[in-house]
Amino acid sequence: MKIIIADYLYIDGKFVENLAIAFDSRIQAVDLPEKLLETYPEATLVRAKPYTVLYPGFINTHVHLEFSANITSLKYGSFMPWLDSVIEHRDDLLQECDNTMMQKECDQMLRSGITTFGAISSFGTELEVCEQAAQRVVFFNELIGSNAQYADMLYNDFLERVKASQGCEPDSRIIPAVAVHSPYSVHPVILQRAVTLAKQHKMPLSAHFLESAAEREWLEKGSGEFKAFFKKFFNTSTPVTTIEEFLNAFDTYPTHFVHCVQANDKELAHIKEKGHTIAHCPRSNRYLGVGRLAVEKLHALDIPYTIATDGLSSNDSLSIFDEFRATLMLHHKAPLQEFALKLIKSVTSDAAEALQLECGSLKVGNYADFALVTLPELPRRTEEIALWTILHTREVDSVYIEGEMYV
Repeated sequence: MKIIIADYLYIDGKFVENLAIAFDSRIQAVDLPEKLLETYPEATLVRAKPYTVLYPGFINTHVHLEFSANITSLKYGSFMPWLDSVIEHRDDLLQECDNTMMQKECDQMLRSGITTFGAISSFGTELEVCEQAAQRVVFFNELIGSNAQYADMLYNDFLERVKASQGCEPDSRIIPAVAVHSPYSVHPVILQRAVTLAKQHKMPLSAHFLESAAEREWLEKGSGEFKAFFKKFFNTSTPVTTIEEFLNAFDTYPTHFVHCVQANDKELAHIKEKGHTIAHCPRSNRYLGVGRLAVEKLHALDIPYTIATDGLSSNDSLSIFDEFRATLMLHHKAPLQEFALKLIKSVTSDAAEALQLECGSLKVGNYADFALVTLPELPRRTEEIALWTILHTREVDSVYIEGEMYV
């Protein structure tokens, strides 16, 4: 048993003083330090540095590790030229991205306070790295395949990858999950099988949705830049589904939809009605030129969302603090203090609820996952601690996962 004392604890969206936490692998109590010391006299006492805030460990809900080798290979600025460059350089990037490189990115996430991340896996090549990572990993086995002729083969390959993730040792902290690539790339028949599979096994479910204007034009009209793309690479000129059909396929199971930049008011209302959530990847959206997710609409509809980094195929780092600062700048009309608090909530309790995790808040029974942030000076106003955390932090001071210190 350990007892940790910090100047501030982030609890239920507020910064609370004069409290401490008793924990082993899970949080056992949250109370006054003197009461915890009386209750657990044999516990090891951990005192954080001055001006330290104790947060729940941060959760990055959407990461692609498989393209971590990208630095300048892929073309940024517009979605379709980027996608063409992915096709052109995919094999080289996958070959160059070895376990050492992916492990380095996991370690860098850890130093930015990420104690859990959602790994989107197209090929299963990063499973070994995720098993060895310190973090808890929601391992999203991704389903892709729009050609009905190969649908069964692709689905069977997907099932084998799901089984491999289910067979991981319990101490690896791997949580098997399902990801559906996108409306334009998954045939409705195997889409429904994947949703059913996630529902049967109560696995987290995720899907890219309406990332670009080109995607919307293709699904609605069968025209635009995607028409030439599908003709060139897949010898087809007709989309396999509609936006409405794709969205309705998830009605019976809560899903974490990624991007949603081009979703209209009706689609956002549907996402809210069915209890879904959204992963917002601000730098990825900006670098690929797909537009700005209107977070003010999400706030108005009370749709929970997370801030996520996406992968290095469309970003320059996997630091959640880099992502936070970019988010503050992208949404320049959002009230600064309130928005900073919302961003912290998006990677703690909101992210945990979206991925069905027993972490993300400092409450009894949750895993003892902590990120300790030491500020450069004593905050003058507690209501601004979230903002000072975002602006002044490059790496956290300490990280605990299930009660063990890793940073």
